[in-house]
Amino acid sequence: METSLYVDDLQKSISFYKNIFGLETLVSTDRFCALSVSDRQVLLLFEKGASVEASRGPGGVIPSHDGTGHLHFAFSIAKSDLVNWKFWLQHNKVTIESEYHWERGGTSLYFRDSDNHLLELATPGLWSIY
Repeated sequence: METSLYVDDLQKSISFYKNIFGLETLVSTDRFCALSVSDRQVLLLFEKGASVEASRGPGGVIPSHDGTGHLHFAFSIAKSDLVNWKFWLQHNKVTIESEYHWERGGTSLYFRDSDNHLLELATPGLWSIY
């Protein structure tokens, strides 16, 4: 339902995900931004260090959290969209680090966001369940 990334420059990261993936903002504050992924899931971008204290609100308390390092996650795409995604990434000067062909028939494109997190676009045929 949710994937969280911790970023150095929140506005720069928001711009990257909105421009490259066309994600819509659900909520945005000075410490985080929630972006809609296909109207089914949420990508949470947190400014590094901005959530190390618990957050209190009308609904209760959200415990502290934070993260460091270069993380990885994947978006699923249709096999028929692979060529268009390759063109779109190149058009936006996003370097594709690798194109991997899985034995089940899927293909993955690997590239980095503005915080050096590893992103993957994956077609069906990666896992037995996808």
